[in-house]
Amino acid sequence: MSQLNEATEENLEFIINELASMLQVVNRSIMDPEDYDISKYDELKSLYDMLKQKGSLSVAETQAFIQELSSIRK
Repeated sequence: MSQLNEATEENLEFIINELASMLQVVNRSIMDPEDYDISKYDELKSLYDMLKQKGSLSVAETQAFIQELSSIRK
């Protein structure tokens, strides 16, 4: 895996898939990498880093993350 600091389509897809797993998203259709613009990469990377650092989330935090992801979608 190349450095996640690079805004590439591969990294975008990796981050979206990792977020979906960490957030235990059942409806993966909302986590389709095709629905996210590479121009939003830094925002997605920030969410990913925050989630990696935090570890586990409460139900409310998980919902807030999913809400934030939906606002970033195309």
